[in-house]
Amino acid sequence: FNAFRSFNYPVLASAGIHIKYNNVQIHTHGTPHELEPHYLLDTNIAILKLFPGIQENVVAAILATKGLKENVVATMLGTKGLKAVVLETYGSGNAPRKEWFLRRLHDACEQGIIIVNVTQCSAGTVEMERYETGYQLMQAGVVCGYDSTTESAVTKLMFLLGHDYPPAEIRELMGRPLAGEITV
Repeated sequence: FNAFRSFNYPVLASAGIHIKYNNVQIHTHGTPHELEPHYLLDTNIAILKLFPGIQENVVAAILATKGLKENVVATMLGTKGLKAVVLETYGSGNAPRKEWFLRRLHDACEQGIIIVNVTQCSAGTVEMERYETGYQLMQAGVVCGYDSTTESAVTKLMFLLGHDYPPAEIRELMGRPLAGEITV
């Protein structure tokens, strides 16, 4: 049951013989309505988990697929390319300060790939303005994911890309809660 634990938000329910809901903490939109499943999802997303000593060839391989600008041609040919990356950084959003790393991220963003910065930590939030490395990521075009989990960021990107939101709007929406997924 710990697989569904959110360290940045109070417990929504406890499961045992019975499920006990913490209704005060459950995000609702007022009037109850039926579940509306969404099927328009775009899975052209990668996760790049940083680790000490990560090499340029590893980052290059993940970012090597075609960006959104080339996807017009790719769509006509029936192929798809990378559209977004969830970048798992250290602590409050820190990453290597190596020139090649920042250049690779910048180039990917210029190609139309949306890169969202989330923390690898189980609790806490990304604060890109706090340290120099986070600020450099912002300068490269990386978007802050705040306290979004990796899974939440992937799902949100899949939804937004699947509904054909333009890249600029996706970047803006990643910084706003749509269904209580971030606590900004």
